[in-house]
Amino acid sequence: MKRRELVGAYARGLYHACGVKGVESKPLVGIANSWSSMVPGHIHLRRVARAVADGVTAAGAIPLEFNTIALCDGICQGAGMHAVLPTRDLIAASVELTARAYSLDALVCIASCDKIIPGMLMAAARLDLPTVFVTGGLMAEGAWHGQRVITSDVKEAIGRARRGEITQSDLHEIERAACPGPGVCNMMGTANTMCVMVEAAGLSLPGNATIPATMPRSRWVNPALLDLARTAGECVVDALRRGIAFRQVVTPGTLYNLIRVVQAIGGSTNAVLHLAALSTELGSEIHLDDWDRLGRETPLLARFKPASPYTVSDFGRAGGVPALLKQLAPLLDLNAPTVCGRTLREVAANAEIVNPDIICPLDDPLSPTGGIAVLYGNLAPEGAVVKVSGVSPTMMRHIGPARVFDREEDVQECLLGGRVQPGDVLVVRYEGPRGGPGMRELSLPAAIMVGMGLADSVAMITDGRFSGATRGPCIGHICPEAAEGGPLAALRDGDIIEIDIPARTLNVHLSEAELRARLSNWTPPPKDISPGFLRLYARAVGPASRGAVLG
Repeated sequence: MKRRELVGAYARGLYHACGVKGVESKPLVGIANSWSSMVPGHIHLRRVARAVADGVTAAGAIPLEFNTIALCDGICQGAGMHAVLPTRDLIAASVELTARAYSLDALVCIASCDKIIPGMLMAAARLDLPTVFVTGGLMAEGAWHGQRVITSDVKEAIGRARRGEITQSDLHEIERAACPGPGVCNMMGTANTMCVMVEAAGLSLPGNATIPATMPRSRWVNPALLDLARTAGECVVDALRRGIAFRQVVTPGTLYNLIRVVQAIGGSTNAVLHLAALSTELGSEIHLDDWDRLGRETPLLARFKPASPYTVSDFGRAGGVPALLKQLAPLLDLNAPTVCGRTLREVAANAEIVNPDIICPLDDPLSPTGGIAVLYGNLAPEGAVVKVSGVSPTMMRHIGPARVFDREEDVQECLLGGRVQPGDVLVVRYEGPRGGPGMRELSLPAAIMVGMGLADSVAMITDGRFSGATRGPCIGHICPEAAEGGPLAALRDGDIIEIDIPARTLNVHLSEAELRARLSNWTPPPKDISPGFLRLYARAVGPASRGAVLG
């Protein structure tokens, strides 16, 4: 008897206990499923995973499903947000280590939401196996008093209720109507930005990013999504047989494509963090300057809620990612293979642009430059980012006095207490990767600011981050962060801050000598971090300008 047969008996016996047979003769395909009963974008993924497994089996391989954690950014607001970004690294490690431990031959990653897709991308880059992504499809649009409402409308409704524009009863009706069932929140937040990026990279099947998660007016999983998932299972086995691994699909050229795609759709500023983390794993670092350079060259072709009346479902009805690639084709490298066997050029060539008012042509864009800008200045020596496609023209330049807060809760209380004045610049510091810890997302106070009608007179700046669904003059990722002695730590109430987005600058009207003098007497405020992972994270995490990665 061969030595391999002898040594393999132990594993075969244990697989037998799991009901798995044929491991010695068939490829092993891992199905990394981020199902969770606590996340609307993931609550239906058990059914999706079964469809993937059916496809893998039909293609002659063995599906081995395992799970990762998943958090909902919207539910985990406030104190819970400290934990959200750090889960990206835990998800990456769990997928990587499971695949290595079980010697998997290929991988299908099933995910929908903000940190889960990036974590799985990081793992896939480390493993370099044939890899297909299946994203979970869009949450249905809701309706309230004849208006379409989606998740981001709930956050802004909080501010509207505070100013008396709607009643408390109206607010409760909106919160129920805007989130009717499973799927990715139907706005161009981080989740949908990542779903679009995965499809634009050729890692998921055409149409996956904008497919509905459920049947119309029901919570039943969309049969078309299940068909796509089944095909993805077959596709990964085909990719394995063709020898198409992750790094053959995701090349350095792909990373630049993805910057242009995000710029063209006014995507989430969180994509800057996640693409930097992915590029680090690939050994091909993307810098903030790349985002600004390519953003200046890439027109804004589409804009979605909350920055426009259109939902991401409208994007799908207009032709989706393939149509976007067709419009952007002159600016993209479309020669890389995709997991489905065609090149991106073929995917784009076969696309139909159903509505050029939603996905505009290159020669008639919404704006000549892209949706994300990178700012520098004496407040951001290493950069800061802003979703410029969500900023009104009147706030592209703003000068005002600083209102300084050392945590998210304080600025939120100030807003709800009606103590913010037109012209103010709200400074929220010690919310960076280390200072938070965890680089909290300040989407709720930003949305409250918009809902209270302040987005045309008040700006917010932070070393934390914002949701992809944030609109208004909200500048995040300021580096160095305050907890590392960055310039934000020197600010005081009343300091005059100047924001000039067209000039790409963020400055305080203080001399370098005054800034140095203030920082020379600075000590970081004490912060009680509970023992556990967050304490380790605060010690090991890198700056936002490099993706806030560990190590």
